[in-house]
Amino acid sequence: MDKIKKLFGGVEIPQDMNRLKFFENEIVRWRHSPERREALDGERYYDGFHDILKRKRTVIGRGGELEEVKNLPNNRILDNQFAKMVDQKANYLLSKPITFETGNDKFDEALKRVFNRQFLNKLKSGGVDSLCGGLFWLYVYYDEEGKLNFQRFKPYEVLPFWKDAEHTQLDCAIRLYPVEVWEGSTLRIIEKVEIFTLEGIERYVLSNNVLIPDVENPSGFYAYIGGKGYTWERIPLVCFKANAREIPLIRRVKGLQDALNAMESDLLNNMQEDNRNTILVIKNYDGQDLSEFRRNLSVFGAVKVKTVDGADGGVDTLNVEVNATNYELVLKTIKKAIIENARGFDAKDDRLGSNANMMNLRSMYSDIDLDADNMEAEYQAAFEQLMFFVKAGLATTGKGDFSEDVKITFNRDIMVNETEVIDNLVKLGVQLPNELLVGQVPFVNDVAEVMDMLKKEKEENLDIYGGAVPNPVPPTEGIKE
Repeated sequence: MDKIKKLFGGVEIPQDMNRLKFFENEIVRWRHSPERREALDGERYYDGFHDILKRKRTVIGRGGELEEVKNLPNNRILDNQFAKMVDQKANYLLSKPITFETGNDKFDEALKRVFNRQFLNKLKSGGVDSLCGGLFWLYVYYDEEGKLNFQRFKPYEVLPFWKDAEHTQLDCAIRLYPVEVWEGSTLRIIEKVEIFTLEGIERYVLSNNVLIPDVENPSGFYAYIGGKGYTWERIPLVCFKANAREIPLIRRVKGLQDALNAMESDLLNNMQEDNRNTILVIKNYDGQDLSEFRRNLSVFGAVKVKTVDGADGGVDTLNVEVNATNYELVLKTIKKAIIENARGFDAKDDRLGSNANMMNLRSMYSDIDLDADNMEAEYQAAFEQLMFFVKAGLATTGKGDFSEDVKITFNRDIMVNETEVIDNLVKLGVQLPNELLVGQVPFVNDVAEVMDMLKKEKEENLDIYGGAVPNPVPPTEGIKE
C-alpha cells in the first residue's frame, strides 16, 4: 500500500479497487472538473468562440417565464480583448530569443542547437497556453533520428499526480487526448490515454470510461536506442506555469469580456430597433389581428386607421432614446478594467504621445512587468527541471557530459525612448561601438554588410587624400591681418 500511495501522489487506493479502476475514476472526475473546464474556456475565448455567440433575445411571456423572440435584432458582437491581452503578455516575455550562458563555449553551442528557433516558437505558443489555461506541459523524448526533442501538451490534456503541495515533483501523470480514426468510410473520434510513470509509458483507449490496452500503439519504454529500452530517472514532463497558483487569465477577465460583448451588441440592437419593430400604440385600428398589422407595416411601411365614434385613429410609438455617449463611456470603462485586471498595458495610452519619456513608459509597463516577473520566475524553475533532461540527452548522444549551471535571460519586448537612453549614456561619458549603433537603425537588415560598406568608404577617402583625411582649411577671404 505504501508503494501505491507513493506512486499516485499520496492518494490511497481502497483494497477492493485495482490500479486501472483507480485511473478510470480519476479521469471521469477530472474531465468535468472546474479547473479543466476553465482551461477549455480559456482556449475557446482566445480562439473567438465566446458565450455571446449563443445569446438569444428573450421577452417575458406567459406566466412570467422568459421566451425567445426571433423578430427582434439579435446582434452578437465579439470584441476579443482577452486574446489581445494574452498575445500582448506572451509576446512581451517570449517574443525575443532567450539567452543561455554557461561559461563553457562547447556547452553554449550545444544548447543553441537544442533550443533553436523551432523550440523558441514552441515555447511562445506554450506561453499562450499557460496564460489561457494556467500552465502548459513540455514532453521530452527522442525522435526517430535519435535526437532530443520536445512536444507541447495542452493544459486540459494532462492530469498530474504531484508528490508535494507546491506542485514541483511528479509521481505520475495521465494524458487524455482525442484522435480521429476511420472505420470503413466513417470518421470517428476516439479518446486515447497515456500514463507516464518511472517505469515507462502506458497506452490505452478510453471507451465508455473503461481503459482498454492500445493494440496499435502498445505500452513501452520512453526511448529505444540500439534495440534496448530506456527510461528516465524522472518523469519526462515539465510544467510551465503562468503563476505559482496556476490561475488562468480567463478567470480574471471573463466576466468583463462578456460584459463588453453584451454592451456592444445591445448598442447595435437598440440602434436597429426602428419604428417597424419597436412598441406601437394603435388607436381605432380596423384590422383583424396584430400579426396582420405587423406584416402590413413591414411590407408596405404604412397602416390604415380610421375614426370610430368621433375618436380619431392613429399610431404612436414608444421609443427609448439611445444615448450613444453613455454607451461609449461604459465601453471605455470596461476596456480599461480588462487591461487592469489582465495586468497588461494600453498601447494607445496618452503617455505615449509627445511626452513619451522613460518615466511615463515605466509607469505604463508597471503592471505587465510585475506579472511578467511572476511568470518568468515559474519558467526559470521549469527550465531548471528541463536542463536535467537536456544534459542527460547530450551525454547519452555523445555531445558532451556537462555539469555547469546555466544562466537563462528572458529578453523582454519593452518599448524604450532610444534617444533619451543614448543621450543619458553620452552624458555619462559612455562610448558605444559603431557596430552596436548601426544595429539599432530600423532599416538596416545586415549589420556586417553595412560595417563593410563603411570600412570600404573610409578606405576610399584615405586613398583620395593620400592616406590621411586632411583637416578642413578655414576660409581666408574677407579676413584681415
